[in-house]
Amino acid sequence: MLALLYPGQGAQSPGFLHRLPDHPTIASTIEEASDALSLDVGTLDTSEALRSSVAVQITLVVAGVALARRLIEAGIEAHLHAGLSVGAYAAAVGCGSIAFGDAVRMVKTRAELMERAYPSGYGLSAIEGLSEAQVEALIDATMSAQGERVYVANVNAPRQIVVAGSDAALAAFNERAGAAGAHRAKRLAVSVPSHCELLQEASDTLLAYAANIAFSHPKTVYIGNRRARALHRGEDIRADLATNMRYTVRWFDALTTIVERGATVVVEAPPGQVLTDIARLAYPNLTALAAASFADDRLVDVVRRRVAGQP
Repeated sequence: MLALLYPGQGAQSPGFLHRLPDHPTIASTIEEASDALSLDVGTLDTSEALRSSVAVQITLVVAGVALARRLIEAGIEAHLHAGLSVGAYAAAVGCGSIAFGDAVRMVKTRAELMERAYPSGYGLSAIEGLSEAQVEALIDATMSAQGERVYVANVNAPRQIVVAGSDAALAAFNERAGAAGAHRAKRLAVSVPSHCELLQEASDTLLAYAANIAFSHPKTVYIGNRRARALHRGEDIRADLATNMRYTVRWFDALTTIVERGATVVVEAPPGQVLTDIARLAYPNLTALAAASFADDRLVDVVRRRVAGQP
């Protein structure tokens, strides 16, 4: 059974759209997004463009949908879809809950709201080597000492936690995390404090915007961000997408749900590799493939063989 995983902000790298396979399905997906947004999506993956969360979020969703469509065109359809943060929008398109044009317009609105709320001075840090409980305890201690709070944004793995906050709060927290035994405490290439209550107002605005977008019950399984469980109704997927910017993303729980539902092969959409690494470490018997690591169009043949149980 195949599951597609769609990475979130931080996975981007300059030129990644132009490294996608040269295939008509991928080209038409980029063109469709450009038409829906009335802009040239192919120009959004430059180093300069990717300084904006708007460009990053749009291009990640486009790349994810392009991968899903390329596999379908080759006769390979995923049974489960899960995306981390903005990757959830590609997952919602992949499972058939929302039209692609509506998804990229909603993503553009999402990113604009996030940037408008926090144009500078905020972001995310990845903490490796501490558990969620240890991070929470350290957050309380750091807030008491510094007066500024950070928030648990993502639980990517049992000892890979992402926190959100201001630049000053993150700098203080990273220093304390290192002293507390973290293997690494590093700022991510994200310029907004995602997945915490700082974005409550922006989330409420996006939820009101999304009320006018048509959502269908998914044709295949969609795994939500907030509770890491399968969502079977279009309105539940709408809420998951619109509100995931203000709630902790429990990615490791979502991965566990995917495995419990019978997935034997997971493929991470471009340009990500982190979700693949997490899956390989946590579930060694699971075949985990990062699409970005395959040159040209070789991924299709590899996925077809692995889903069929062949080496």
